[in-house]
Amino acid sequence: MREVAIVAFGQSDHVRDSAETSEVEMLMPVLHDVLEQTGLAARDIDFTCSGSSDYLAGRAFSFTMALDGVGAWPPISESHVEMDGAWALYEAWVKLLTGEAETALVYAYGKSSPGDVREVLTRQLDPYYVAPLWPDSVSLAALQAQALIDAGLTDERALAGIAARSRTAAEPNPHAQLRGAVPTGEHLVAPLRTGDCPPIGDGAAAVILAAGDTARRLTDRPAWIRGLDHRIEAHALGVRDLTDSPSTRLAAERAGAFDLPHGSKGMGGAPMVDTAELHAPFTSQEVVLRRALKLDAPDTTVRINPSGGALATNPVMAAGLIRLGEAAARIHRGESDRALAHATSGPCLQQNLVAVLEGE
Repeated sequence: MREVAIVAFGQSDHVRDSAETSEVEMLMPVLHDVLEQTGLAARDIDFTCSGSSDYLAGRAFSFTMALDGVGAWPPISESHVEMDGAWALYEAWVKLLTGEAETALVYAYGKSSPGDVREVLTRQLDPYYVAPLWPDSVSLAALQAQALIDAGLTDERALAGIAARSRTAAEPNPHAQLRGAVPTGEHLVAPLRTGDCPPIGDGAAAVILAAGDTARRLTDRPAWIRGLDHRIEAHALGVRDLTDSPSTRLAAERAGAFDLPHGSKGMGGAPMVDTAELHAPFTSQEVVLRRALKLDAPDTTVRINPSGGALATNPVMAAGLIRLGEAAARIHRGESDRALAHATSGPCLQQNLVAVLEGE
């Protein structure tokens, strides 16, 4: 299989409200950053793919306005997914694997501040049986958390510990929206407290992908994508076991997370990685993901969400791409040799993407 790597990653400073900044103004510094990291000009990019949501923007085809930040003239090869930017990265990865491109720019952005994001996300639900009830994203996450507690897999004290660890890890992250200890707070929707939930905020992120020798030329230590896969759970929440995530486990298996480096098969144990960036907006979802990915095995020493994760920074439609970017950045800096990155979309971990990244 053709080698493809993440060679640059950039993100904005994520904030609670960017009312005075348009999507284009938010994106342009990030796009300029990743291009400068590689020394590429916009004309050197063979393929561009973005991820965003018209529901957040409140208007149809909003992504076409964001193209002003990229520059669509001279004409470019461009695509867009109405998903988190992690899925845009998947499309670009496939484009490079087929040999149709040598380089790709992937970006994503989201502004949750203009509306009520909890209500906006109800539009992801079944339009006949569930959406008319208007169960918001926090309430659905609380159902999942309660299922975990009822099954004896966690408790409120353990969830508070996850929040404290994540936001403490975010202290040195200059882009994080929440850094340092955050009070547990009152119940927002029991059993979830305010500290168990992600911040509402605006932000953008971008990565550059390159193939083979081009990647080696653009950076000293490429983050090679050794495997990448995404799977989906049943749409109906009532037919799913909310304490487990079979789609995450399957995506990890197909991406080679449980294999030894360089393709030799492992023994089916915990992932052979030193870092895991998990897209878990709620503390309870990290519990589900750790179990699905076997990161709770007693012999594992994986550092989970050293960037602070989605509990510290959660721009909807960009948070998953940020997980891949943060994992790649640790490889670029020599702080990781083999990392796992995860992205999710939909209620209660409905859709899941897993990537395995390696240094040289």
